[in-house]
Amino acid sequence: MSFVEIKGLKKSYGEGEAKTFVLKGVDISIEKGELCVLLGASGSGKSTLLNIIGGIDDADEGYVSIDGEKTADMTEKRLTLYRRDHLGYVFQMYNLIPNLTVQENIEVGAYLSKKPLAVDELLKTLGLYEHKDKLPNQLSGGQQQRTAIGRAVIKNPDILLCDEPTGALDYNTSKEILSLLERINKEYGNTIIMVTHNDALKYMADRVVKLRDGKVSSNKLNEKKLPISEIEW
Repeated sequence: MSFVEIKGLKKSYGEGEAKTFVLKGVDISIEKGELCVLLGASGSGKSTLLNIIGGIDDADEGYVSIDGEKTADMTEKRLTLYRRDHLGYVFQMYNLIPNLTVQENIEVGAYLSKKPLAVDELLKTLGLYEHKDKLPNQLSGGQQQRTAIGRAVIKNPDILLCDEPTGALDYNTSKEILSLLERINKEYGNTIIMVTHNDALKYMADRVVKLRDGKVSSNKLNEKKLPISEIEW
């Protein structure tokens, strides 16, 4: 069995004539340590899928199994502990705590973990060591996103879920953030599942899953993976 198994996943919102089917039977397998890119246009269901993998949302049918354990079978308390211990989230909006410094924002994630990474080492990896005492409003957008990634990564999660992590950033900063995710995947071995609508990012992935209209249109291993430094868009 693969590390992440998604079988027959269906999800709808609304009732009666207003009912909208967002996921229409999704099957995906992802191996441990893979960098998986979920590609699709707006409305294809990719963010909904990510939220179900992360236990933020429930499926109508089907299941998500992580390391042999189905999230739907967990009690609410068990699911909360599972999210805390095994999952890290990086969103398009940084959601930093405004009155905490960079280091303190990152340490919030460390308090949630039984096996946190060393804060100083991670700050250096993130390129934030010299900014560690600044508040979020003293940072650029890229530095804020690095801090958000640090908060997620310091937990040393098995799976890092990234929802359009560079959506609010300019081209050069986006490449810096993607290079950072690439490095984290390589150095720490976290499985990364990243949602994006940017087709060029498929070249940096181990696995590329394309969603169209709530279904998987393709699921392929990348035979010619490229470092983000060599990818243009």
